[in-house]
Amino acid sequence: MNQLDRLRSQLAALDDGHLRRHRRNNDLPCAPHARVDGRDMLAFCSNDYLGLAGEPLLADALADGARRWGSGSGASHLVSGHYTVQEALEARLAAFVGCARALYFSTGYMANSGVIPALVGRGDAVFADRLNHASLVDGMLLSRADLHRYPHLDLNALAHMLESSSAQRKLIVSDTVFSMDGDIAPLADLLQLAERHDAWLMVDDAHGFGVLGPQGRGAAAEAGLAHWRLIQVGTLGKAAGVYGAFVAGEQDVIEWLMQKTRSYIFTTGSPPALAHTLLAAIEQIEHGDSRRAHLQALISRLREGLSLQRWQLLPSRTPIQPVQIGDNAEALAVAQALWAEGLWVPAIRPPTVPVGTARLRISLSAAHQMADVDRLIKALNRLEHIR
Repeated sequence: MNQLDRLRSQLAALDDGHLRRHRRNNDLPCAPHARVDGRDMLAFCSNDYLGLAGEPLLADALADGARRWGSGSGASHLVSGHYTVQEALEARLAAFVGCARALYFSTGYMANSGVIPALVGRGDAVFADRLNHASLVDGMLLSRADLHRYPHLDLNALAHMLESSSAQRKLIVSDTVFSMDGDIAPLADLLQLAERHDAWLMVDDAHGFGVLGPQGRGAAAEAGLAHWRLIQVGTLGKAAGVYGAFVAGEQDVIEWLMQKTRSYIFTTGSPPALAHTLLAAIEQIEHGDSRRAHLQALISRLREGLSLQRWQLLPSRTPIQPVQIGDNAEALAVAQALWAEGLWVPAIRPPTVPVGTARLRISLSAAHQMADVDRLIKALNRLEHIR
């Protein structure tokens, strides 16, 4: 068997385990109503939590930004690819989340996978929630620090690991809102442990920024936290509706990250037109209380309306509302049955989630209407009963 044969065999194994992924092509802008292969669908699968990805005001800002700044940056940020509009965005983001300084990245994956190796290395220790996002896991592996993964939200286990560690440099890493479960890390308790054991605390607020906290300032703001130990990562392609990410923290911490983060240094900077658009997006987030109120009403409607017996609606007060089914094949079959009814809800399977916990990941958006959620509720209640 040659290398190509081995690869084909591995693809067949994915099929046997109901684990092969497939892309779908949407012919409309990001919104609850999609058109896939000529078919109109009602989508519950994007992370566009405030409905800004298709907001005409941001489309106009993007066009204005392209006219003002062109289509590309031309170089890395530390050569000639950093522009005044990006500097303005970093200052705006830092002030918005209550930090001294921020650093703008091309993607959240690049931020997470690059920042961790800039903070810790061989002989150091990283302590991570077992359900952290893959980008955090990859960053930890790239750092070559000793990796300690504690059971999901188990602070007693984390405390024991910290007490047992003799590493001089320690870093606690956690999602704020866990992307496949929708639950929220106890940030105040994590910071307290970081203080007690002289550790950094890095939190990925990908699914909290724009949604949680006063004016959507994020999970740390909701918890009332501000500390030099706290390093916040936020993404700008979810609630913000555009693209990119940022890391925010104490002045010298961000300076160090700018000097040492390889995924920031050795890549072409994002187009400045995106920064121009993101400045408009932050305004929309800051003044988006009505969007957030509608989103919370949708969440309540879904949770009150579902009456599941075998399947489990996991506890979550966020737009991520997972329905755990368990078996891979059944989760796929339910997603396909919903698809046949014009409802687009993704089935999430291992390795994204632990074995035996395959689920539907329902994502709600402020762009959804109550009637949309009612339609999904009716379909799920019926499908569980007949399967």
